[in-house]
Amino acid sequence: MAPRAVTREQLTSAARAALGRGRRLEAVERVAGGSKKGVYRLVMDDATTAIAYLWDGTENYWPAAEGDDDLTDPFSPGLGLNLFLAAHARLDALGVRVPAIRLVDRDGTHCPADLAIVEDLPGESLEKLLARDPGAAAPVMARLAESLKAMGRHRAPAYGKVAVVDGGGTSRGASCEGVVLDRALRDLAEAASRDSRIAAARERLEERLLILAAAVQPRAEYAVVHGELGPDHVLVDEDGNPVAIDIEGLMYFDVEWEHVFLKIRLHDAYQRLEADGLDEDRLALYMLAQRLSLTAGPLRLLDGDFPNRTFMADIAEYNLKQALDLAQA
Repeated sequence: MAPRAVTREQLTSAARAALGRGRRLEAVERVAGGSKKGVYRLVMDDATTAIAYLWDGTENYWPAAEGDDDLTDPFSPGLGLNLFLAAHARLDALGVRVPAIRLVDRDGTHCPADLAIVEDLPGESLEKLLARDPGAAAPVMARLAESLKAMGRHRAPAYGKVAVVDGGGTSRGASCEGVVLDRALRDLAEAASRDSRIAAARERLEERLLILAAAVQPRAEYAVVHGELGPDHVLVDEDGNPVAIDIEGLMYFDVEWEHVFLKIRLHDAYQRLEADGLDEDRLALYMLAQRLSLTAGPLRLLDGDFPNRTFMADIAEYNLKQALDLAQA
């Protein structure tokens, strides 16, 4: 569904409550990149700014699917204010920099959708900094590595979304690798229904997934994992600190899941974030699973009216080829 246009009038009272002190909301600007929630920059008449997050069905580009609202599935969409607040609290407690919260509205006081207003970080993303000046990005990457270590040191006896586990809930499935295998098989089926090359290799890819999953040994403790910690989900503040955003999917899971995603997104720059002691069998399974996810997900998104279609199609095509190569390993 195409997002509705959020007007200045709709966020005026929230902006005043969050930033106050005689300021007046001058403009509301949509921030590019959000596909599951609305992200807007609030500009006050004295040039003070903040970011508004709105969780509402009209702000979600993704076509609805069965199980989207099942929080016991670690990989169900990270939607909603409660997931954001639980993730924010956990990361903040670990010393991981996240945008400071200025206002929370879950009761519709200011807006009919769940709303949070957070600090604006007007600097560039880590992705842009790495592309512009890898040398200048080096200290930011070093600090990001420290954040990842802090997340990896924190252990939980159960896996799943932070909001679920910290609330005493139980997640679906019997193990991280089992949940990943089930999801990968679904992604494989979905991708095969949309692309003939995957369809032709489906049996081979399924066999490879089963072999890789069978090699993984059980594990009983889990780390804090962002889940989609690409360089576009890390902003850089004025002091050069990495700031994690899009955190609603935060979960307790195998740390290898995080590192596979980082390796996919950062390529050679990932070397600065490499960690010791990772399980090679999990890495192999999770790499193929994520390649299939990054094929099926973008193809599914293209069923709707996502605006940057060429970009999303390129992601699907690249990862499709990578998945096919891994099937030959």
